[in-house]
Amino acid sequence: MSWQPFATHTDRLATVQAKQLPQHIAIIMDGNGRWAEDRGLRRTEGHRRGMETAERMAEFIADELDIPYLTLFAFSTENWRRPPAEVDFLMGLIRQFLDEKVDKLMDRGARLRVLGNLAGLSDSLQREIRRAERRTSHNDRFQLNIAFNYGGRQEILRAVESIVRDKLDGRLNGAPLDEDVFKRYLYTADIPDPDLLIRTSGEERVSNFLLWQIAYAEFWVTETLWPDFTPDHLLTALETYGCRSRKYGSIPKA
Repeated sequence: MSWQPFATHTDRLATVQAKQLPQHIAIIMDGNGRWAEDRGLRRTEGHRRGMETAERMAEFIADELDIPYLTLFAFSTENWRRPPAEVDFLMGLIRQFLDEKVDKLMDRGARLRVLGNLAGLSDSLQREIRRAERRTSHNDRFQLNIAFNYGGRQEILRAVESIVRDKLDGRLNGAPLDEDVFKRYLYTADIPDPDLLIRTSGEERVSNFLLWQIAYAEFWVTETLWPDFTPDHLLTALETYGCRSRKYGSIPKA
């Protein structure tokens, strides 16, 4: 399934683009299993439909909006607790995406990055991920980040371990540990922090997602389950974002 543009978006796109746009959108794609269960389907069907929605959103943002970064939360470190059959299906979905969608990313000048503990994945899946990342590494029009086997606490602990190791080995050369130094050790070292965090299915929690990076992100939550999320929902989120005043703890100048 591939999203096709239609005329009703034209005016809304112009309105959104006239206001401030985020440089980086992060999305917690929640509700796939519930979507399937509500329809008497297997949870795996919800995940399959959710991947189609993810593809449509990436296409819409890359083609219609001047937003250079999109990060999708696809598989958390906690998701290993799910039934083995569901986990196997999710592993198959990421393989399918890598097999079938990288050509589309290339056509759009888009770069793919996978954020997370790749060492926890099978050797063959690691190779496929690295191959797709290398193939798209020179593209700079749009960047799609997929958080896979990702956990925010685990990312921070990994960064601390690396910093301690580099301190002991003398690679930090006595540099003070500040936010700029710490950021270099995160998966998102060369990516701006998200400006807008979207969560579907009505849940109001961050679920161990980008804990360091979303310190000043604007939140937008919808009751819509992820497989039903459309460009219209995204435009509503962007309209809301465009009306917000981002203070970063300070007082806006008159």
